[in-house]
Amino acid sequence: MTTTSKPQVPDSDRIDPHVWKIGITVIIGALAVVFDTTILSVAINDLGRDLNAPLSTIQWVSTGYLLALAITMPIAGWAQSALGGKRLWIASLGIFLLGSILSASAWNAPSLIAFRVVQGIGGGFMMTLTATLILQAAGGRNIGKLMSLITVPTALGPILGPVLGGLILHFGNWRWMFLINIPFGVIGIWLAMRNLPADAPSPRQPLDIIGFLLLSPGVAAIIYGLSRIDGTAGFADAKVLAPVLIGVILVAAFAVWALRRRAGALVDIRLLQHRPLAASSAMLLLTGAALYGSMLLLPLYFQQVRGTDALGAGLLLIPQGIGTLLSRSLAGKYTDKFGPRPVALAAFVIACVATIPFAFVTADTSEIFLMAVLLLRGIGLGAAMIPLSGAGFSGMSHDEIPHASIIIRVAQQLGGSFGTAILLVILQHAAAGAHTLDALNDGFHQAFWWAIVATALSIPLCFLLPSKRENAETAS
Repeated sequence: MTTTSKPQVPDSDRIDPHVWKIGITVIIGALAVVFDTTILSVAINDLGRDLNAPLSTIQWVSTGYLLALAITMPIAGWAQSALGGKRLWIASLGIFLLGSILSASAWNAPSLIAFRVVQGIGGGFMMTLTATLILQAAGGRNIGKLMSLITVPTALGPILGPVLGGLILHFGNWRWMFLINIPFGVIGIWLAMRNLPADAPSPRQPLDIIGFLLLSPGVAAIIYGLSRIDGTAGFADAKVLAPVLIGVILVAAFAVWALRRRAGALVDIRLLQHRPLAASSAMLLLTGAALYGSMLLLPLYFQQVRGTDALGAGLLLIPQGIGTLLSRSLAGKYTDKFGPRPVALAAFVIACVATIPFAFVTADTSEIFLMAVLLLRGIGLGAAMIPLSGAGFSGMSHDEIPHASIIIRVAQQLGGSFGTAILLVILQHAAAGAHTLDALNDGFHQAFWWAIVATALSIPLCFLLPSKRENAETAS
């Protein structure tokens, strides 16, 4: 009697347990940063009332944090080479934890804004280091599977952040939105001291001061300008257009400077000659409205048209978060097996189909039906992020990964800001003068149609991503 042994999975297809340990360690700390970015979205009114500050001032609680992220992210690569990944991660998480404790003790709006900037400085380093530390530990192998882990915080933040914020406001006060970061920070630092490898700093490279003075303010100016879009200001308004144009000029000037400085530049943009990275970055910029813009529309729709409170809107969005989680492992597996292109194509088709019903909903549409559609939409969005983010790291060496991580993260941040701003302007224009619930509902229908178009246009862009053969050639 003969027996056949079960085929063994090649070692190259397995993720080393040491890499999983590093990944979990980093993700625990990163969750606090991503949740903190979204959790305050439901607390603006409470902050303004308790701190006796107008909305124009309180908005800087979020804007200041985002600008600190934008300024810090571009220097993460240099800081890692100067300090080592483990030291920088622990220091960054410590800065973020300090900023959280200070924010919880803020006595007025200016102090809270200042302490949020402290948080953003730590968070900016962490958001780029998350992918860098995990992919460097894995040696660039099994990128799809690893991205299904790396992108968990960015997937959960927009979905669960508002729910968590609503629960905290329902049972406590806004200060607990910062105190909740303490266990993440303490456990994250303890795990990092135990699990992250004690890598030595690289040979010291001088900080590219000119590059820093061009790129960081440039990215921050663009994000600041887009954040100024509100009920009275569109893209053509001077307070929006001026900072955006200044930011674009600074970023373009950095590109010229970096190409001349070559390896000594703050961020090595010569890596954009690498097609997968260029395609990944371009898609993250161009698909911002599809991936992030509708995240703004959905909670506004539930609150303004269907009359739910912030907590209720957050709870209705939970199925989308569940769908996002359900699709991640399969998307990672199939990205490694078939390449990023087919996975991204299927994901955007699913997301597009699942967004269409929102262009027809009425105040009487079943919430169970909407939650089922959101589950499907979450599956599409969750699957899309894996190949988009992961393709850019294919074929990157250990020393190139930090630069690729910065490029991808900045593209993601700019694409999300631009996509959200576009749909906000469309919604404001469509709903202008809407004095009845039906008229407001029609305004949301128009905005959702634009979100559908943006998602549909993302489908042919997927052909920019490498196929299985091209991905294998790049990785080899």
